Amino acid sequence: MGTFRELQQLLGTELPIIQAPMAGSQGSALAVAVSNAGGLGSLPCAMLGPNAMRAELAAFQSQSSKPLNVNFFCHTPPAADASREAQWKAALAPYYRELGVDPDQVQAGPQRTPFGADAAEVLSEFKPEVVSFHFGLPAAELVARVKSWGAMVLSSATTLDEALWLEARGVDAIIAQGVEAGGHRGIFLSDDLSAQPGTLALVSQIIAKVRVPVIAAGGIANAADVSTAMKLGAAGVQIGTAYLLCPEATTSAVHRAALKSDAARETALTNVFTGRPARGIVNRLMREQGPINAGAPPFPIAAAAVAPLRAKAESQGSGDFSPLWSGTNPGGCKEISAATLTQQLAAHL
Repeated sequence: MGTFRELQQLLGTELPIIQAPMAGSQGSALAVAVSNAGGLGSLPCAMLGPNAMRAELAAFQSQSSKPLNVNFFCHTPPAADASREAQWKAALAPYYRELGVDPDQVQAGPQRTPFGADAAEVLSEFKPEVVSFHFGLPAAELVARVKSWGAMVLSSATTLDEALWLEARGVDAIIAQGVEAGGHRGIFLSDDLSAQPGTLALVSQIIAKVRVPVIAAGGIANAADVSTAMKLGAAGVQIGTAYLLCPEATTSAVHRAALKSDAARETALTNVFTGRPARGIVNRLMREQGPINAGAPPFPIAAAAVAPLRAKAESQGSGDFSPLWSGTNPGGCKEISAATLTQQLAAHL
């Protein structure tokens, strides 16, 4: 187990607060604001090609000399299954008709690419201080390359078994992602969602068994929550949902409206948007087709068929077909600057 000060030294930050990487809801602006306020800003790179990644990294370094966390997925891309994809489009056919979308025009949306040599090559130009992974770790030689320029390696664990697996493969700190967390589950050793503990239980289990620092993530929304996690023994916290209403975030209008509405009180794990379990505010598509639907193609293929429905509905001001990612504790969302929020979150440290 690592202490508060050990994590700060490891990350090079003033505060043990990490802004969770949130692909689709932020770019470098949010990371800049959090890092300059003393936390660790994060840049989600799973949906960025090499040129876009290079531009975002350059934008960060032109505005901040503070540490940065860059985040990647480590999933295994699935083989195409035309039959399953056709069945999924057939299940969505009533929505296509309702919204006037031509299903024959459905195209692949933004790709979610696992970390590979191309991304490592871009990172080697910028040498970010922290590189984090979701869904396990990339090949050992890629982890070694990241570490070769002195970067700290973090990854998410949703169970004790995953934490032990990560520690055995050399991570510098473990993000204990409790079931309350918004967005994609970092699950990678099992598909059993019933085995996912809550944040505080998971943090306790992992701290008792590993030697590296443990970072609490999931349902942490204010300074009191941060203090609770730290008193339990967490060396730091990772917070995502609370930042979604900040002006530096790129959260869509329908997503912002949902976070501010009573609907935000009801979240669920769903695979209907991407093919992989992720927590979001319950909406029409989740109620009618899920939240977990065995017919959804594997991650990330499922997203393509939903994308035109999302675009059309959002153009009409509706979030019925949008992934409204949110943790179970959206009450910490505030329409204040990310710098101010970061300082508020650290108020009891």
